[in-house]
Amino acid sequence: MAGRINDEDVKAVRDAVPIDAVVSEYLQLRNAGGGNLKGLCPFHDEKSPSFQVSPSKGLFHCFGCQEGGDTIAFVMKIDHLSFSETVERLAAKAGITLRYEEGGYNPSHQRGERIRLVEAHKAAADFYREQLNGPEAEIGRKFLAERGFDQDAAVHFGIGYSPAGWDHLTRYLRGKGFSDRELIASGLSQDGRRGPIDRFRGRLMWPISDTSGDVVGFGARKLRDDDNGPKYLNTPETAIYKKSQVLYGIDLAKKEIAKSSRAVVVEGYTDVMACHLAGVTTAIATCGTAFGGDHIKILRRLLMDNGSARVIFTFDGDAAGQKAALRAFEDDQKFAAETYIAIAPDNMDPCDLRLAKGDGAVRDLVEPRTPLFEFALRQIVGRYDLETPAGRAAALDEAAPVVARIKNSSSQHEVAVQLAGMLGILDTQFVVKRVAQLARWARERGDRRGPAPASSRGGPRHEQVRAPAAPSGPALHLRSPAHRTERELLKLALQKPALVSPAFDAYGVDEFTAPPYAAVRQCVADAGGAETGLPEPRDYLARVLDAAPDDTVRNLVTELAVEVFHGLTIDETYAGVQLVQVRLRAVDRRIGEVQGSLARLGSHVPPEQLAAAQNEVWVLQQYAESLRNHGADAL
Repeated sequence: MAGRINDEDVKAVRDAVPIDAVVSEYLQLRNAGGGNLKGLCPFHDEKSPSFQVSPSKGLFHCFGCQEGGDTIAFVMKIDHLSFSETVERLAAKAGITLRYEEGGYNPSHQRGERIRLVEAHKAAADFYREQLNGPEAEIGRKFLAERGFDQDAAVHFGIGYSPAGWDHLTRYLRGKGFSDRELIASGLSQDGRRGPIDRFRGRLMWPISDTSGDVVGFGARKLRDDDNGPKYLNTPETAIYKKSQVLYGIDLAKKEIAKSSRAVVVEGYTDVMACHLAGVTTAIATCGTAFGGDHIKILRRLLMDNGSARVIFTFDGDAAGQKAALRAFEDDQKFAAETYIAIAPDNMDPCDLRLAKGDGAVRDLVEPRTPLFEFALRQIVGRYDLETPAGRAAALDEAAPVVARIKNSSSQHEVAVQLAGMLGILDTQFVVKRVAQLARWARERGDRRGPAPASSRGGPRHEQVRAPAAPSGPALHLRSPAHRTERELLKLALQKPALVSPAFDAYGVDEFTAPPYAAVRQCVADAGGAETGLPEPRDYLARVLDAAPDDTVRNLVTELAVEVFHGLTIDETYAGVQLVQVRLRAVDRRIGEVQGSLARLGSHVPPEQLAAAQNEVWVLQQYAESLRNHGADAL
């Protein structure tokens, strides 16, 4: 049984790995004000960034889908890891040696599956790189040299070579402590007649990394004529490698993609290499599959879908390349970015183009030339005889529904006008009306079938996310001044406890009228009170999160811990106003309750009870008057 990770080590990992550095491995972050950062949420589809990160507090929160937590929670959620797997992974990044309780630490048994598979791939990548220097790999080095890649290029991209024998890698990894079960699960080995054998043999090897830089798979290129396998052989689907969810080169390109709001999608590993070496460092490629929806999600988080973002596809000009371009156009509307296509002269791919005409030709190739929608429409229109009325009508019948899928009405109108020009139809308005009619019919069909899913509407993407069981904070604070003040006070207690301590800790849970806010107040109390947040704010927030009874309350805590304040100047005066208003409303409510109770009982109130109630009302009224006159000094 795996040992429990020492609590002090978990704290050390949480403190050592900045949350903004971790989150930035998966999406682009920009300044959100107040020391916070924002980006497109990786946990639900959205076009406007509602995902916020607070580096000072070590927390994230999405105001769209309500996901939130610390660095560990983020990695657990996005990489589908257990708590221990996540801590182990982050500890490895930070160089922290973990201690395990309840029986000590046995690496081969206590590491999580994903961690072990990633470690196996890292060891395999090191092995393959070393093999590229050996005499057997001369054929691989020659292959690279013929395509313009020297030793430095091979090192930069981590290229290696898999020996032609049956089990060289398998024996090497066994020696590193990996079990046969792990080697089969990783896809690095496969079952043979006498046990596991190497999956890749006698091939040039490209390591495929995820956005965080972990090697999760390999692409292997055939080098010899007696190799009866496919030209390219990729890692099979495993727990860490899903070909529809990885992009080759994304680990090298992500920073430049985020910085320039531009991505270049090419078709192969050598094309990525050629682009990067030519100075186009935003190039990435799919790994043995078509560019699809999951790939788009990866790019959108990096591009932030701002108005200037561009995605340029490079496809061969042959039939297969045209088919790939049309397939990409089908997903075009999932981008807010503008999409283009670039086809090299003589249908050369970027690798061949670099060899024939140099780096400058590659850079020129990916300068946006033809919008993807225009290319797709020209491919459709080109199949018809536009010299005849019947040909033009048939072309319009096929092309108009494509234009009708464009969600932005002004873009749809503009493209419809261009389509009329392509077809040679002089009555432009006829084409525009036809497209608009098809778009309207599509919307009506969607309405009759019930609300369209958020991914097919132009509205906020978070509408498809199930609402939490309890009322959420934002809806409450927008409705009621009382709730707004309670929310501000809780934000102060979580973000700036020094401004409200020790007064806040004397406030009862019942002074917060919104049940979700009362639950957060209870969490603060269970964590030891706001005053305990003065020495080490991060530890304090971690305790408050641990005290939350469920995910709904926990998510509200992270939301309040990262949300900006309404006031311009957040100081003791501002904090005092919130403290006074929450207390004053609580006092007024109590006065109303006592007076209401007396009114309902009428003349049947016993004299002693009446005197006690009247005295309580008098004391409360005096306290309320003092709060109004003296503010926080009366607390």
